[in-house]
Amino acid sequence: MHWTLDDHALARLVDDLVDQGWFVGERFISSKLCQALHDELHTLAAHEALSDAGIGRGGQHQLRHDIRGDAIHWLDLKSQAQRHYLALMDDLQQQINRALYLGLFEFEAHFAHYPPGAFYKTHFDSFQGRANRIVSTVLYLNPDWPAEGGGEMAIYSSDDEQRELTRVPPEAGTFVCFLSDQVPHAVLPTRHPRASIAGWFRRNTSMEGLIDPAR
Repeated sequence: MHWTLDDHALARLVDDLVDQGWFVGERFISSKLCQALHDELHTLAAHEALSDAGIGRGGQHQLRHDIRGDAIHWLDLKSQAQRHYLALMDDLQQQINRALYLGLFEFEAHFAHYPPGAFYKTHFDSFQGRANRIVSTVLYLNPDWPAEGGGEMAIYSSDDEQRELTRVPPEAGTFVCFLSDQVPHAVLPTRHPRASIAGWFRRNTSMEGLIDPAR
């Protein structure tokens, strides 16, 4: 099966990135593809193939469960569902580059599993002036997420990190896209197992003499 992205949703995504720095689209990705990815993540978890996620990169990487409580598995093209999703992200990369001239050249992503009680405190995905991760993405994989389930993404104002702009329930098919170094965000404590794919469009891994490792 060949999946494509909706042209109207793509146009709105680009407009929202320009206007406010972030986009939220419900039913952006096919429910069937989300289910296949959800099943794969469940299998990985059952086979203890997930690793505790940390904060910081390269030599500064450390585990801090008081800040972040998910477990991850990097996408590696080993399943058809992954290949379909990464093909869609390749299409999205081309669309963003054509519209915004951002020079995105690669995409990296991982499954993320949050057990009940887990969260991720407010953070940016990149630091201004040292940002190789340019555009961040999150795809949610949870079918029939309950209203009381928690686990929302909270997006805050870039001018005031205490001012919440919106909350995004982690319902399957919902896709969030935002500028990595400009949008503070958090994962609120979840009451149910929460599944997603976090990803980043990157520029060259060497900018102004600063090396930013891929992972």
